[in-house]
Amino acid sequence: MRNPSTAMGAGDDAAVIDVGSKYMLFSSDMLLEGINFDLVYFPLKHLGYKAVVIGINDILAMNGIPEQLTVCIGVSAKLSVEDLDELYAGIRSACEDYDIDLVGGDTTASVNGLAISISVVGSVDKDKIVYRKGAKTNDIVCITGDLGAAYMGLHLLEREKRAFAGNNSPQPQFGGYEYLLRRQLKPTAPIDVIMSLREAGVVPTSMIDLSDGLASDMLQICHSSGCGVRLYMERIPIARETHQMAEELHADPVVAALNGGDDHELLFTVPVTLQSKIAGIGGIDIIGHITPASTGAKLIAPDGGEISLTAPGFHHEATE
Repeated sequence: MRNPSTAMGAGDDAAVIDVGSKYMLFSSDMLLEGINFDLVYFPLKHLGYKAVVIGINDILAMNGIPEQLTVCIGVSAKLSVEDLDELYAGIRSACEDYDIDLVGGDTTASVNGLAISISVVGSVDKDKIVYRKGAKTNDIVCITGDLGAAYMGLHLLEREKRAFAGNNSPQPQFGGYEYLLRRQLKPTAPIDVIMSLREAGVVPTSMIDLSDGLASDMLQICHSSGCGVRLYMERIPIARETHQMAEELHADPVVAALNGGDDHELLFTVPVTLQSKIAGIGGIDIIGHITPASTGAKLIAPDGGEISLTAPGFHHEATE
């Protein structure tokens, strides 16, 4: 690093800047139409809200508190001024919910559809910062929320989009699946869990924004920390609606939880001595424990069988 104030650059959920008494945290995320969202079924107000949640979760994953954000938008000709107002209404709503100041940004023309770039600034006490690299043998593995619902919500939206293609007055069948849609279209950030951990005096040994699927993000922690893991399949929290949708699609809800992504929860480890404190905090599930690197990363089936934990696109040999 060229500047001594850069405590951590690339390689974690957010960059870490030494500003004296605290660390400043900085993260950026880009969302592209056709890649990260489809405006056929994604309300612009929800999209603005979700973009903010994605940004601030990177700050939470470092055990920090988000404080300011900037928004840069590339706008195609098909969007009206009213459409932009809707997008910004969602951004402002999320800023109000999470006490964040919108302090700037830019808007420019785009040829290839809508593009949104969110940059978030936060802070954390130097003795409270958490990286991906701190997991230790025998630490317990914890997650917030439930997994797989956002992925199933996406499949539901795509299914209805195909069913009503070319229909000028579509009547999609979403009854009973409101939870799945909310998890995909308007997720919430688990900032309340971060605050509860602070109140309980718990500083995780490692943490990551759970957005790429449990398998991939767990392997990231294992790679960064130089450790193995045992995750127990029956302990992975999966909502009833996720099971129901998976049955309709003839899919495996555990696979959705492991590889679906877009959950925007937190995956973290804490010393086993703090297990009773974790059990007393709502919204957290203990799903496994950290093991030596030589044991590998494994998923434990209900019958006790071990399955190697793998994730599409993850190639770090150190995790195997």
